[in-house]
Amino acid sequence: MMRYTLPRDMYYGNGALEQLKNIKGKKAILVLGGGSMKKFGFVERVVKYLTEAGIETKLFENVEPDPSVETVMKGAKAMQDFEPDWIIAMGGGSPIDAAKAMWVFYEYPDTSFEEIIQPFSFPELRQKAKFIAIPSTSGTATEVTAFSVITDYAKGIKYPLADFNITPDIAIVDPALAETMPPTLTAHTGMDALTHAVEAYVSTLNSPFTDPLAIKAIQMVFEYLMASYQGDMSAREQMHYAQCMAGQAFSNALLGIVHSMAHKTGAAFSTGHIPHGCANAIYLPYVIKFNAKTAQKRYADIARSLGITGTDAEIVKGLCDKIDEYNVKLGIPKTLKEFGINEKEFLEKVAVIAELAIGDACTGSNPRTITVKEMEKLLTCTYYGTEVDF
Repeated sequence: MMRYTLPRDMYYGNGALEQLKNIKGKKAILVLGGGSMKKFGFVERVVKYLTEAGIETKLFENVEPDPSVETVMKGAKAMQDFEPDWIIAMGGGSPIDAAKAMWVFYEYPDTSFEEIIQPFSFPELRQKAKFIAIPSTSGTATEVTAFSVITDYAKGIKYPLADFNITPDIAIVDPALAETMPPTLTAHTGMDALTHAVEAYVSTLNSPFTDPLAIKAIQMVFEYLMASYQGDMSAREQMHYAQCMAGQAFSNALLGIVHSMAHKTGAAFSTGHIPHGCANAIYLPYVIKFNAKTAQKRYADIARSLGITGTDAEIVKGLCDKIDEYNVKLGIPKTLKEFGINEKEFLEKVAVIAELAIGDACTGSNPRTITVKEMEKLLTCTYYGTEVDF
């Protein structure tokens, strides 16, 4: 038996934010990132709508990019003190992911972070609060997913937390918030959305329910991302919907080793953090070539849906070429070396990173089984840009 879970309600389109004035409750905590939502006036609007609904609101601000375990625990403590019946997270993937994890420790203060690392092991939520997610970026789709990514900086590891309990109750997908994204963030989040959809389509847990969402999201990314990157706001709106559809697909079909690699390399190097969407964009063509040994037909389906013609082998190569072409236009490097990762440090750490990536929650649904040695070899290909031929 399989399961398909999405938020109970999704409000989308211009003005969707106004739906907040219709919710029922007494207290809401609003979890925010670095300040852009306040700067552009969205926080003020949210508080106004909640006041109209008769709801007292407290802000929890400054969730950092790639939120830490420490931030999660600090937020949970703020929730325990305030006792909200709504948790509302607004911004990019970071504040929404952080708020999902805070939710667990708000309702179960005695639970440890180590206890929820195991996928689908969360205690039953909604004992104290329900959850609303309002995305401002067009990539993570965390507003509709059962996932949260939290970083343990002491260990240099990103942990993908997974449980249907943390699928939000309500998603508000208002394209006005996405208009604030700068070009680089637009590029990275757009390629993150593409990776979500591609990995969902080829995942071992793909289904007739997730396939149409994944394929349509892929088509929309290739149709609208470049124009969105160049500042076309009607294209930006369509990308906001495309990433949400990709999220609905991968939340139920799960992901693969592109994400395993991105999770375990993002915070691993002293030369600087690799933004998640950028890492996915770098790794995706290499992983397609690796996985094509067992999933060629599924990748060929994707390629044909984009109008690429030829034999299965030819069009899978054409799909990789198309992704490479988009990466160049979006200013995304082709290799980790080009990104700026120090070669000596990479070689020192690659074996451990490979082992951690194999243990990542996303590896289990990858269409081709991979060993630690193969993962090390694949990561090495992504560093130097060498061909994947194994």
